[in-house]
Amino acid sequence: MWEFEIVLRSVQDVQEFVALATKRSFAVQISDGRHRVNGKSFMEMFCLDFTRPLKVSVRCDEVRFDEFRADALRFLAKT
Repeated sequence: MWEFEIVLRSVQDVQEFVALATKRSFAVQISDGRHRVNGKSFMEMFCLDFTRPLKVSVRCDEVRFDEFRADALRFLAKT
């Protein structure tokens, strides 16, 4: 399993991230520490607490993970 953290600040950000996740053939799970939802579901995403970074978890090979993370670069949480 591969993971990275993102920050979504607006409905537009959520919509754009869901669009990126939906293009993937593998499952994309998002967690806020209390809830875990399908990252391809616009509606489920709104069960999360957007006031803190969200953890993205995927099960895929390293190449596909790197491509997905690169596509989501603008959402990455600053660490």
